[in-house]
Amino acid sequence: MAEIIRMPKMSDTMEEGVIAAWLKKVGDVVKPGDILAEVETDKATMELESYEEGVLLYIGVEEKDAVPVNGVIAIIGEKGENIDALLKDIKSGGAAEAKSENKKEASKVEEQPTVKKQEATETIDVSGINATVITMPKMSDTMTEGTIATWLKKVGDQVKSGDIIAEVETDKATMELESYEDGTLLYIGIEAGDAVPVDGVIAIIGEKGADYEKLLKAHKANQGAAEAPASEEQKEEKAPEVKKEEAPVAQSSAPATSSSSSDGGRVKASPLAKKMASEKGVDISLVKGTGEGGRIVKRDVENFNPAVAQAAAAPTAMATSAPAVGQESFKEEKVSQMRKVIAKRLAESKFTAPHFYLTMEINMDKAIEARKSMNEISPVKISFNDMVIKAAAAALRQHPKVNSSWLGDKIRYNDHIHIGMAVAVEEGLLVPVIRFADSKSLSQISNEAKTLGGKAKNKKLQPKDWEGNTFTISNLGMFGIDEFTAIINPPDACILAVGGIKETVIVKNGQMQVGNVMKVTLSCDHRVVDGAVGSAFLLTLKGLLEDPVRILI
Repeated sequence: MAEIIRMPKMSDTMEEGVIAAWLKKVGDVVKPGDILAEVETDKATMELESYEEGVLLYIGVEEKDAVPVNGVIAIIGEKGENIDALLKDIKSGGAAEAKSENKKEASKVEEQPTVKKQEATETIDVSGINATVITMPKMSDTMTEGTIATWLKKVGDQVKSGDIIAEVETDKATMELESYEDGTLLYIGIEAGDAVPVDGVIAIIGEKGADYEKLLKAHKANQGAAEAPASEEQKEEKAPEVKKEEAPVAQSSAPATSSSSSDGGRVKASPLAKKMASEKGVDISLVKGTGEGGRIVKRDVENFNPAVAQAAAAPTAMATSAPAVGQESFKEEKVSQMRKVIAKRLAESKFTAPHFYLTMEINMDKAIEARKSMNEISPVKISFNDMVIKAAAAALRQHPKVNSSWLGDKIRYNDHIHIGMAVAVEEGLLVPVIRFADSKSLSQISNEAKTLGGKAKNKKLQPKDWEGNTFTISNLGMFGIDEFTAIINPPDACILAVGGIKETVIVKNGQMQVGNVMKVTLSCDHRVVDGAVGSAFLLTLKGLLEDPVRILI
């Protein structure tokens, strides 16, 4: 799916940017982290980094031309993707553009009386203050807020342009926040673990000793109290509460050195250390950090000894495994960006789409035999989930109404079959997509499912890996679940919940015998799929899995 790239707000005073030079051209393959262009702002020439993966399909601004903040500058998508409708919408002003302009105009109307009132009462002169307010940048087109995962600099540290000052969790990934200023970090407005909206104040960088409080006050006056961060007085009021809650925990926990690499459940580690740990299969939470503030760095992963770490962790685990008898306790954690998005999307799905459920039993005897035979000769080991994905894709080809989406005033029937595969990760659920699943062999599906599952668990999925699903499968059979219902994953019209294979007594040809049964439940959006349509799909799926040679054709 094509993504519109807009001009980010690279400094607090920036209103527009000039494309100094394009470093990519239309048709070039772009990966996250690639520099698309150099942008001249009111302060410096900066690099415009891509957070999307795909092909540069369109460039909307010529070199040396200016574009306002949030103006469209490029489109990145899949090779050969048709973006005519998107371009037409952009060139005509677009609903999104119009909405944005309307919001800006409304904002101006609302702000005018406030500004006049402030001017009448107090004018704050900040011309002599050599410092810059750092705000939360918009790191993706859908981002509305970001969570500070980790601060890599602390108040008083020297910062140079290009230094990474923090790691930020967005609705899609964890990204590095780069400084475009030189100076001293004078103020941090957001604690690690807290969220801040796009353009919200997160820090101030400037000359040592600069009156940043006056600058903050001026910024608050300009932006309005609703957008201002918590004041120093509010932070001081919160401090005793934090100390009061944390004190008992500190007394009963492991020594400080064992937890110095984590903060509120978040591991403090450099991106390189995380990457190395993932490649080596090391649980980074067990690594002791020797960097600044206990941060895990490259050398810590290189010198990590699993045996020593596990031996050191064993007594700690025993000591903290259970609270004291008769003592009430609890732990609270900040809601991650991933969990926020999951909650929002599934709540919208559950309370917007009228769900109904169809459950069917499938005899898996022949599927078990077929899988065993295939794995004897196949270099890629086939799982039952791979067989379900392949069978579901084949059934969707025969029942296209199930492979559809509700779009409000119309229903989209997809000719292509992209199956989303729900994967449980530490902070929630991700749904990587196996594209054109009906045209792939079982070995191809198995290999792709393993790759996507690994990338999901290591947080290496890119937008192209999770976008575009037309049908979703959620399998909890490996956890011993016999049967369950799943909430539809938008924009799909249906989701298939797959239970475990259970050995039980069945009746065949009037005789009782032992068989292997698997229960599946199809959740349907009744606005799109009726009971008869969903039932016909399940009947076809049942037939394919009970005679799996048919999915190999």
